[in-house]
Amino acid sequence: MLRPRLIPCLLVRNKGLVKTVRFGESKYVGDPINAVKIFNEKAVDELVVIDIDATAKGTEPNYELIANLASECRMPLCYGGGIKSVQQARQIVSLGVEKVALSSAAIERPQLVAEIAEQVGNQSVVTVLDIKKKRLWSRYEVFTHNGKRATGQDPVSLARTLEAQGAGEIVINAIDRDGVMEGYDLELARKIREATSVPLTVLGGAGSLADVRALIDAFGVIGASAGSLFVFKGIYRAVLINYPSAEERRDLLR
Repeated sequence: MLRPRLIPCLLVRNKGLVKTVRFGESKYVGDPINAVKIFNEKAVDELVVIDIDATAKGTEPNYELIANLASECRMPLCYGGGIKSVQQARQIVSLGVEKVALSSAAIERPQLVAEIAEQVGNQSVVTVLDIKKKRLWSRYEVFTHNGKRATGQDPVSLARTLEAQGAGEIVINAIDRDGVMEGYDLELARKIREATSVPLTVLGGAGSLADVRALIDAFGVIGASAGSLFVFKGIYRAVLINYPSAEERRDLLR
């Protein structure tokens, strides 16, 4: 039976775990392997790890780090960052990663989604759309390269295109909400949900379990992903890897 998923999203920079605010300056929050070990103990639903520098710097995925993460991880793992080819995707899956996340390469050439899906299966191909709301025109636009490069593309039409190419899941990341912990962009989520039928995960803005509850109440079976919510604790944002207890999750995801 399908149910909502509660998914920590870890950002990696220079092999360290970091957290950003609106895709800006990053704060170091620990070692990603240690974070995975803690999440193992808490039996999380799924884990997303994104290397936020790989595409921006044009580097290869860090296969050594990926192998270490996969060998340690006891839950389904999705990895993204720097994936530009079928060969890279196949290598990452061969290391024990369940899903590969594509962003800028798939946006520039949607056919890549179909090519990778043919090799590793649609269920293993995730497309990530980093989206910003243009205040002047009150419309949404997809960005790449850590939110620095505008694509001019509408996220709704792009999401439809990527689904048609074989993406098994779509992740939408609201740049303006990243790290501010003031709630998800439900308007954006609704636009993408109404336009697509594949599993949808929403990222950017969760500051409390009440925000997660609001997302699930609005959309039912959906992926609720967050970064700050699972690496900070309290009003002073003390670094503490955390995740709801089994009882809290039962109430939250019912």
